Amino acid sequence: MTERSGLRRKIWVAFILQAATISFAAVLGVYGASAVLKHVLIQRALQEEAEHFWARRDRDPQAQIPDTYNMSSYLVPVASAAGSLPEPLRELAPGFHGLPRSQGGSLVLVEDRGGERLFLLFKQEQVDSLAFWFGMAPLALVLIVVYVIAWGTYRTSKRAVSPMIWLANQVKRWDPDHPDVDVIRPDRLPSDVTGETLTLASSLHEFGSRLGRFVERERLFTRDASHELRTPLTVIRVAGDMMAADATLSPMSRRALVRIQNAGRDMEALIEAFLILAREGDTGLPDLDFPVSEIVLEEVDKARTMLGDKPVELVLEQKADFGLHAPPRVLSVLVGNLLRNACHYTDRGRIVATIEHGRIGISDTGVGMSQEELARVFEPFQRGGDGKKDGQGIGLSIVRRLSERYGWPVTLESQPGHGTLATIRFPGASRLQS
Repeated sequence: MTERSGLRRKIWVAFILQAATISFAAVLGVYGASAVLKHVLIQRALQEEAEHFWARRDRDPQAQIPDTYNMSSYLVPVASAAGSLPEPLRELAPGFHGLPRSQGGSLVLVEDRGGERLFLLFKQEQVDSLAFWFGMAPLALVLIVVYVIAWGTYRTSKRAVSPMIWLANQVKRWDPDHPDVDVIRPDRLPSDVTGETLTLASSLHEFGSRLGRFVERERLFTRDASHELRTPLTVIRVAGDMMAADATLSPMSRRALVRIQNAGRDMEALIEAFLILAREGDTGLPDLDFPVSEIVLEEVDKARTMLGDKPVELVLEQKADFGLHAPPRVLSVLVGNLLRNACHYTDRGRIVATIEHGRIGISDTGVGMSQEELARVFEPFQRGGDGKKDGQGIGLSIVRRLSERYGWPVTLESQPGHGTLATIRFPGASRLQS
């Protein structure tokens, strides 16, 4: 969170919008008050002045027409009104009128009574002056007070959220693999970090410390497991190879030995996959530039030993080759799981691994899967066919997780009794130079 786009900016924008809204409402209110002053109060004053004059006129026919600093008037016979009046007033009918500023800008009341026409004119300049002194001047004072209060409130709010912003910036700088939680240790917090912010900082410090210990345990486990788990598997594999060289083994013992070797290879592949997936982000394996065909050919050779005496042909069709920049072992685990899955569910027929540019396809003539099975096949412990086949049911789950981590989408197409086609696509594939 940066100051420009973070909490301080949001508070600043909120106060600016608040001040602008108040200003707009105040100006609108004063404008409305000015309109009322012009079109209601002055009209009423002119009507009352006219009534007062007519009343005086009834008492004293010689009563003088109103003539003050703000108001002037004319009294003429209705029949000859046009001849003795200023030009702007000659065409005015009884009622209220407003003259344009080029013609004096006065507010005019015209009344007829007893054959006489009375014109009362209130000076527009006086109206504007009154509107200013009784509207705009107080408005300006009110707006100044509002702005001062808003600025003071903003400064107070800014100081109130500063500890939270400081805490957010410290957490933002954390390295996920090595979070520096000591910087928010309670005894090292700034003095203004109090209340809810102090509680949050203490909770984050405790959480970060536990996270650091967890990451360290995970790192130690994967380091030790990668060594300790491979050691007994190596012993099993070497012992199995030595036993396989014994020509005196009975057919039953040799079949049992093949099962042991296959199970050992499956376990080795599972351990390799689990160790890769256990590392968040960094697999611990170097990224290398390599041709895909080498990895696929190696995995095809390994998979042939799983077929045993099944009447199944396993072939590699290389229509093109391409390169990747990634850990080769990851592709080995991914392709190896798909090939083992094909060998496991194919009892007769053919398994074909096809390499095209940016694509690896593995098709088989096995038991296949229904649409319902395909929808769940990438879930852990799901097995196709009749469910009676041996296996853990996690191979395709591992394939999906690895493909998502490296951006290599995997799709499956299958029909019951007609086999399955697994396709891996590589958007970042590069052409190999001949």
